[in-house]
Amino acid sequence: MAGGSVLVGGLVLSARVSALWHSVVLYGGIMTVGANCLGLVVAVPLISRLFVHNRGMAVAMVQSANGLGRATSTPLVQLLIAALGWRQSYLVLAALMAVVLVPVVWCFPRREPQRRLALRSVPVTSHHAEPRTDDWTVRDAMRTPHFWLLGSVYLCTGLGSFFVSLHQLAFAVDLGFGKLYAASVLGIGSFLAIAGIIGTGTISDYIGRELAAIMAYGISIIGVVCALFLTSPEQAWLLWLHACFFGLTWGARGPSVTAKTADLFPGRHLGTILGVISVGTGLGSAIGSWTSGWIFDLFGSYQLAFVLSIASYLAGCVVFWRLRQPPALRRREPHSGPESL
Repeated sequence: MAGGSVLVGGLVLSARVSALWHSVVLYGGIMTVGANCLGLVVAVPLISRLFVHNRGMAVAMVQSANGLGRATSTPLVQLLIAALGWRQSYLVLAALMAVVLVPVVWCFPRREPQRRLALRSVPVTSHHAEPRTDDWTVRDAMRTPHFWLLGSVYLCTGLGSFFVSLHQLAFAVDLGFGKLYAASVLGIGSFLAIAGIIGTGTISDYIGRELAAIMAYGISIIGVVCALFLTSPEQAWLLWLHACFFGLTWGARGPSVTAKTADLFPGRHLGTILGVISVGTGLGSAIGSWTSGWIFDLFGSYQLAFVLSIASYLAGCVVFWRLRQPPALRRREPHSGPESL
């Protein structure tokens, strides 16, 4: 409720901006905080407790809704801006958000079903394993290598994805493709991502988080390789392959990785643990986006950025595979101090 209220406030204030720094503060700060309060970091802890044996599929369904919203909202907002102007469009979006917020919050369960309280986690590598009932804190998690390995997975995934994603259109246009044509082809990925997210998350419940994520990494790598060999508009088929393979797995690792986090560190503090680990995604996204642009400015080509993307995805595969076995929770003695974060 708090995050939604902040987001509504940011939308209302955005309708009245008169300077660039206003947009920076509102969009980059206030609205980002509000949106993150409505994101997976908040949803996954609840989902992981309510859906035990199909956790991957449940997380995937929620994350795919985000992709569906992105894919459908862009053209609708464009139509709204064309009809009303951007200031009025912000107000319409704020009103819509406010109307939707209350019933959505009301539908959230206030308490966990009693029959699920004893089952805090699903298997780590097989859906036939026994559930674990540990209650991890942030300090407990940070004392295990699994915490830092997961952080590295988030970092590698952010790097691999954003070495490419924000520069796809510029890359295609620079090769000679028409902007509208390139945008249309690349836009296919927004819709394919929905199927990729649901498919990978569901599969992870049966073949394990690691294999599902590695499969998604592999498909992404194929997409980047297609871009790596794309050199002219005569190779439009490579642009299509790049858009399909890369788009299909955009966000597809999310359900496996977040469900894996819930598998390894179940308990009341999962939200905090997930929030801390997710910093890796933000760092990878920022570093990847900036570095890719810097590489193009320096060399006049995205080739090196694409190679780094492939290397990052491969590193993510290796690190994620090392998370197959769950960590052991080392309990502190009663006199060792208060409960941590």
